[in-house]
Amino acid sequence: MKVKIYVEGGGDRRDLKAKCRQGFRMFLQNAGVRDRGFSIHACGGRQAAYDDYCVALKNAKDDEFIVLLVDSEAPVAQNDSDLPWAHLEVRDNWDQPAQATDDSAHLMVQCMEAWFIADRATLRAFFGQGFNVNTLPANPNVEEIPKQDLYAGLNNASRNSQKGRYGKGRHSFDILSQINPTRVAAASHWAKRLIDTLQEKAGAA
Repeated sequence: MKVKIYVEGGGDRRDLKAKCRQGFRMFLQNAGVRDRGFSIHACGGRQAAYDDYCVALKNAKDDEFIVLLVDSEAPVAQNDSDLPWAHLEVRDNWDQPAQATDDSAHLMVQCMEAWFIADRATLRAFFGQGFNVNTLPANPNVEEIPKQDLYAGLNNASRNSQKGRYGKGRHSFDILSQINPTRVAAASHWAKRLIDTLQEKAGAA
């Protein structure tokens, strides 16, 4: 089965969308998802990702599995841990399309930067000398860390590093391509859910 993944990210710039596609592709390949089993579509904003996903879903062939991947932007209720559409309906007023299944919607909780915090060793190596890992949020449950705390932690930790202060477009997709998916999946229920689903649908490497 061919998996098409519509992701939030890349903004309106062609170069950032290319980096977004490459970052997610490397992360998923490193996670053991078969490299020829999926394609990444960087959509820019979250509403654009949902809109593009809905169009792709309507036009999907029998051998295609269409996936939506967006930040949750907020905590996910405990009883919704495997019901992403319930969260997206409340948070974004998005209806679950008739053709959509629960395993076709996936969340980065509460945003992609939570995955980075799960692999502090790679962050330290990426930013180099001057990176202060001790200023990162200490909560080991990365999905509980508010988005603003993730950004603040990364900014403070990297401010004196060799690569300078963390920048969403400047650093995020390069970090994504290097982080260890095993560490991320161990710290994030939703990341593990994504990886497990894609290994099943697209095939394991």
